[in-house]
This record gives sequence, structure tokens and C-alpha cells, in this order.
Amino acid sequence: MTGTAPATFTADDYRARMERAARAAAEAGLAGLLVAPGPDLVWLTGYAPTAVTERLTLLVLTPGRTPVLVVPALEAPDAARAPGATALTPHEWTDGADPYAVTAALLDGTGRFGISDDTWAMHLLGLQRTLPGTSYACLTDALPMLRAVKDTAERELLAAAGAAADQAFEEIRKVPFAGRRESEIGAALAELLLRFGHSRVDFTIVGSGPNGADPHHEVGDRVIGLGDMVVLDFGGLKDGYGSDTTRTVHVGEPTEEERRVHDVVREAQEAGFRAVHPGATCQDVDRAARAVIADAGYGEYFIHRTGHGIGVTTHEPPYLVEGEEQPLVPGMCFSIEPGIYLPGRFGVRIEDIVTVTGDGARRLNDTTREMVIVE
Repeated sequence: MTGTAPATFTADDYRARMERAARAAAEAGLAGLLVAPGPDLVWLTGYAPTAVTERLTLLVLTPGRTPVLVVPALEAPDAARAPGATALTPHEWTDGADPYAVTAALLDGTGRFGISDDTWAMHLLGLQRTLPGTSYACLTDALPMLRAVKDTAERELLAAAGAAADQAFEEIRKVPFAGRRESEIGAALAELLLRFGHSRVDFTIVGSGPNGADPHHEVGDRVIGLGDMVVLDFGGLKDGYGSDTTRTVHVGEPTEEERRVHDVVREAQEAGFRAVHPGATCQDVDRAARAVIADAGYGEYFIHRTGHGIGVTTHEPPYLVEGEEQPLVPGMCFSIEPGIYLPGRFGVRIEDIVTVTGDGARRLNDTTREMVIVE
């Protein structure tokens, strides 16, 4: 992940995040956190290197100490311009030096550290070789809720990204689908996301007819025809925060069965939304949506979790899936996206991003969830 952090956040915001992360590490029994370039580093410091290379860059967070950014000397000027730079101490190393020895001097040689999921294997192995008494846990396992609860500014950015994605859908539904390739519709969706303020398009899934039964089909050269169901799932980053929405449209008039399947998914999505409130668990939302589909006789065709968190990336904790007993708390933001996928025939998925409020939930996508007929 490269780019710049949104100007919404100040050095004090990043300082508070780093302090909170260090406290969370201590509460989890960790000696500290080691964060390589990626979404965690962006969230904690606002720094995203313009190019992620074999040179070690690593944020070192240890309880009670000033955060340190181990950074190659040639990249130090860029790091110094990051919004959170004044809240940490740079620790430069030059080519020819051993970056792992430089980092080792900052660490407890017998400690257990949380390490970001984006850390290159060569860097983790280099640290283990230099400090054989240390051990490591991936950050998602050690602190899965670190970024899960969004503050007011983050929720506003997510809402703005969702509104921009909604605008893209309202425009794409106006264009003819029949006779065009999936790839053409996907390109048009990407252009619309950029037009409405996204800085980056992460994905455009256009699954027409039988391709819609593959949840991650993306796009292909299939020509969309009259009578096709078409799954549209698209999103990206706007001002550093993600959008992700799905609507399923139909080219011409649908059959009675197609309408029924779409209605079942819409009812399941609504049931999942109604299940969201503080104190409910992630699996409660999954169960609520899944029960509607199972009761309608399509349970075996709902083949993925009900949702995932979203923030500076489009997939992050929490995950709405059976077995996840994490309680929902105000400020969590995640997708609710049940689907039915009939192999060789068609698929239907409906997805909104929602945020947990003090007494329930708020949708961050507002386009119709009824079936939309396109030309």
C-alpha cells in the first residue's frame, strides 16, 4: 500500500494511536509491536513509502518509550514528511550496515513481539537470526481489534467513500449492459469510482449469468446478454478509506425464480443488518443472515462469511463468521453481504457497509436493494 494519509488526521492523532497500540501490546503480554510498511503503518503514522523494497523499514512500539521508526537513510526525508513523524524518533541506517543489528539494539532480546502481517519473511528471519531469544505473533492474531473501532473522523471518511460508490452505481445502472463485455462494464465502474473522488480502485467484479455464481469472478470477456443476472461488486480508497458495495442487476425482465432468489438475499441482508447492535457478536450477524437463506432452501449455496471489517483496507477485522464471538461495539465498521450462488446458472449478492451505533447500526450505502432492471 502506497500513497499519503488523509489530511484529516494530525500528529496528535497519530501519537494517540501509537500510544494506544503500545498499551494494547502490553495488555496482551507483548514486549512491543514491530510494524512494516502496509496499512498498519499508515494507520499508526500516516507514512506509506512510495516504494516498498528489500530495505528494512520498521516502526518499533514499546510500552513507555518514544516510538522509533527504523528507516533507510535515503528514505528518511520522505518519512520525515509523514503526518505522524513528529510523534516518533527516526533511526536511520545506511546501505552496508546491518539493519537487523540496528533494530536489535532497540528490542528486548528475550521478548515476544507482535509483528505486522505485511512484514517480509526475509526481515522476520533476519530479526530472529540476530535475536534468537525473541518470538513473534502476527498482529492480526495478537491484536485483532486494533483498527476495528473507528473514531468519528474515520467513520465520516468511510461514509464519504460509501456515498461515492453509491454515485457510481446510480450512474452505471443507466448504461446498456446487453451486448457489452464484462470487462467494459468493469472499466466503466472503475472510471466512475475515480470520477466521484476515489484515488484508487481496488476491484470491480462483474459476474454475468453463470459467472455470477463465482463470488470472486472479477471480470472477463463474456458478452452480457438479455436475461442475464449480473453481480456488481466494486470499491477502492477515497481519502485513504475504503468503499465496498454490491448490487445485483438483471438485463431485461427476470424469471420468477430469479426474483425469488434476489428477494431471499435481500431479506437475508436485512436480517443481518437488524442483528447488529452493541453486545451482539460477529457470529450473531452471520447466523441471522444465514438462517434466512437456509430456511428458503438455499443454505448450501451461501458459501462465504457474511462480512468483513473495512477501514484503511477493504478487508480487515472484524470478520462476521460462525465461531467469531467478538462482541460488537459502537464504531466498528463492516460489510454485510450474504449471497446465493447457483453453479452454472447465476448468483446474487447484496452488500452494504454498516457501522455499529449506540443502539443499533447505520448503513453507509443507500442505493436501492430491490432488483434493478437494466437494458
